[in-house]
Amino acid sequence: MQLATWNVNSLAVRLPQLLDWLAAHPVDALVLQETKLTDDKFPHAEIEAAGYAVAFHGQRTYNGVALLTRQPASAVVKNIPGFADEQARVIAGTTAGGLRVVGAYFPNGQAPGSEKFAYKMQWLDALRQWLAEELAQHPRLVLMGDFNIAPEDRDVYDPVAWAGQIHCTPEERAHFQQLLALGLADAFRLFEQPPKSWSWWDYRNLAFRKNQGLRIDHILVSAALQPEVTACEIDKAPRKNERPSDHAPVIVTLKD
Repeated sequence: MQLATWNVNSLAVRLPQLLDWLAAHPVDALVLQETKLTDDKFPHAEIEAAGYAVAFHGQRTYNGVALLTRQPASAVVKNIPGFADEQARVIAGTTAGGLRVVGAYFPNGQAPGSEKFAYKMQWLDALRQWLAEELAQHPRLVLMGDFNIAPEDRDVYDPVAWAGQIHCTPEERAHFQQLLALGLADAFRLFEQPPKSWSWWDYRNLAFRKNQGLRIDHILVSAALQPEVTACEIDKAPRKNERPSDHAPVIVTLKD
């Protein structure tokens, strides 16, 4: 079984790339971020034709998330229950195999001390509290998405330049550790990985060509799932496409 996450940075632009990627990588579940589409514009017919049921939660121009599964997901939740939020950032559902999949587009945060940073901190608090409840009900749970957090210095191409900057602040990294403290594990770090492994590269300054990126897209697995994880990798190939997303997909493989 394979699960994946991908910030497509506009599904309207990247739909052909998504369909090509699914044809080459027929994963069992995929969560998308930054679809940037209202629900009435979501290309569900094209995705269903590719063999996937899809649940989605969108808004105009910004954000937007989706969950693709082989069979329709049950108990679908959109956004964090009890947390008032106009931004479409979370979608969760249970697969036919009983796996609880939570897809999330974490707030960027803009800059430490800004209103958007305060919102990010509040959002992270609400997410953690809700996930604790979800884990109690669904021991087999995976949290995937664009976290907009580089957890450690080794997840940043230039830790000195990025020290204290957004994605790398002590506050954000502390929140990441608090998610792990719920009993979740960073699937990518369960294995030896090549150095300088990133999932995002800025469009500017030839960052991808220079491999100047950050690892901010993550897959966290619950304690019950961790023994089933056999691999986790970043697929850099789509970043080489013409008009690519600035993010690459991350894939985790579980035992059947």
